[in-house]
Amino acid sequence: MNNYIVSARKYRPSSFDTVIGQPALTTTLKNAIATNKLAHAYLFCGPRGVGKTTCARIFAKTINCLNPTKNGEACNSCESCLAFKEQRSYNIYELDAASNNSVEDIRTLIEQVRIPPQIGKYKVYIIDEVHMLSQAAFNAFLKTLEEPPHHAIFILATTEKHKILPTILSRCQIYDFSRISVNDIVDYLQKVADKEGIETEAEALTVIAQKADGGMRDALSIFDQVVSFSGKKVTYSSVIANLNVLDYEYYFKLVDFILENKYKECLLLLNEILSKGFDGNHFITGLGAHFRDLLVSKDEATLPLLEVGQTFRLKYQDQAKKSELPFLFEAIKICNQCDLNYRTSKNKRLLTEITLLQLAQLTKKKKTRMN
Repeated sequence: MNNYIVSARKYRPSSFDTVIGQPALTTTLKNAIATNKLAHAYLFCGPRGVGKTTCARIFAKTINCLNPTKNGEACNSCESCLAFKEQRSYNIYELDAASNNSVEDIRTLIEQVRIPPQIGKYKVYIIDEVHMLSQAAFNAFLKTLEEPPHHAIFILATTEKHKILPTILSRCQIYDFSRISVNDIVDYLQKVADKEGIETEAEALTVIAQKADGGMRDALSIFDQVVSFSGKKVTYSSVIANLNVLDYEYYFKLVDFILENKYKECLLLLNEILSKGFDGNHFITGLGAHFRDLLVSKDEATLPLLEVGQTFRLKYQDQAKKSELPFLFEAIKICNQCDLNYRTSKNKRLLTEITLLQLAQLTKKKKTRMN
């Protein structure tokens, strides 16, 4: 039986050019390597799953490559690159600060820093979740971080930059990683699906990308989960069933009822949604997002802000034509107010129903004025 490797590990980028969604950062790092202007300490910060540790490893491999390519990438064939690929390189030392956060752990690291590399020019020390280090550990680390041996480079990675001491920040070059866009995640998932021989629907991948909230690792993990559920064909219906996501169709149907002032149908549809186990707050925030998507669908200039597949893009444009701007502005405001009041409300269902009635009244007021 073959050992299964999750997609997040199997398709982990191995070069700067294959890193998704961070073009400015990877270009800067490649240029620094090409011009031999390497800092002694870097801080990679940003949300989880956006490529911080991956870029740190690629950086460590590239600066030690014996035969780098013309475009600033590692050759992947020299002894240093092969040692890195086979996970036997002594030039890269990784420390998980979440579980090794004491003064003793840092002192052990400092003792190793003195030993020069056997192959290559540099020894790279990657400290993940560095914000978890204790105050004493940070203090013990300061002097070495400021004046390390010429062969040592530190790369600190964190999801919570604000927890790091200013004295540490001032000693590092800081790189802020951004969330990966839905379109970039969808494109990459499609490439993975093609390599794995999996048939997909664009709307299905879009839902996965939105659920991942800008993290490629999360997106690949969700993709693996969905594939385990639906097999070699990933459809929109299988994704929303597996991830417990409310079908877009409910929102389209509900807005049609609101536009026609059918308050009874609105209440019955809400009851159907709640009976399926969906949370009222999740529903109301989704409805607010739906109105926002209708708003951006009304103008070609804002249409790129709509992050959905082509099928739903056309549906949004059709429904947007029936929705006037004043109505959409007020609808977004009402949904947002419901979201703000939801936690403190003692009768959450009644609050949600009142919100739907208020939305249905918006169109009724207009019809009354016309008559």
